[in-house]
Amino acid sequence: MKFGLRIPSFALGPKTATLAEMGAYLRRAEDLGFDSAVSIDHLLQTPPAYACTWLEPVALLSALAGVTRTIKLGTMVLVLPLRNPAYFAKEWATLDLLSGGRSILGVGVGWHEEEFGLMGIPHKERGRRMDEMLELVTALWAGDNVTYAGQYYQVKNLTIDPKPAQKPHPPIWIGGGSQPFEKVYGQTVTNIDPVLKRIAKYARTWVPHSSATADMVKEDWEKIQRFMAGLGRKPGDMTKVYSNFVYVLKKGEKPEAAAPHFKVYSGMDLPYWQEYYLLGEAEQVAERIRAKIASLGGCEHVVLNPLNWSTEQLERLAGEVLPRVAKP
Repeated sequence: MKFGLRIPSFALGPKTATLAEMGAYLRRAEDLGFDSAVSIDHLLQTPPAYACTWLEPVALLSALAGVTRTIKLGTMVLVLPLRNPAYFAKEWATLDLLSGGRSILGVGVGWHEEEFGLMGIPHKERGRRMDEMLELVTALWAGDNVTYAGQYYQVKNLTIDPKPAQKPHPPIWIGGGSQPFEKVYGQTVTNIDPVLKRIAKYARTWVPHSSATADMVKEDWEKIQRFMAGLGRKPGDMTKVYSNFVYVLKKGEKPEAAAPHFKVYSGMDLPYWQEYYLLGEAEQVAERIRAKIASLGGCEHVVLNPLNWSTEQLERLAGEVLPRVAKP
């Protein structure tokens, strides 16, 4: 099992962490054995789910590549339908090349209608655009003189350089699945199957939603496996990630102590954080992670999102939580 971080790349005006602070934090994470560091992607604030936005991920990861050594750098997840496929293919290939092949491309369809409106992309088209983006971008990475005729994107004899360092392309993680949408996003989603079919077809790694319950994850994974079988893929062809926001309390510390840290990024309340996120002492947090891993039928990656760049939480995770998760 590999352990990663979804980094607290919050855009906080003058309080935004400096590159020097981020670099020191991630080099310590490397020393502690963390395998990856990934960033969320939001163009705008998205209340009530989030109370802030995040630094632009490709620029951020490019900068972090120069101040880290071994840790893999990626997104979890980047809203792919907001991008232009040719430009993005070049942009991400450049990141992969300059990082020495350390990039992980985690993608999702997105959900925030205002972001799509701002970029001139119809919100209702985002799923089909995502499929075409994945097909075209990976084709541009794999070869030259690419011709592609989709509903939304068409190119003829197009070559994009550079190519990624990783062949045929960086690993693709896809996020999505069931979650309590209406509570967080004010949306009701009645049919999640198109998302699960996309994961079954294109993903090397599946990232369920942080707030998904164990029953939601179990049912989604059963469907994904059925869809994979129809495509000639085996369950072993896909790895899985458990990811969540986390705050580890000291012994005897009350949950309310975490509230100022959650409020930096989250528009939800303490009962929500306690129910859906990882908030508790080290043993409690580790037990909840182990339970979610069991609901996935096992997983290969655990990616946790501390709420600030302080190494205190990082050290507590590495020293007190992850050894309990990793034990047989």
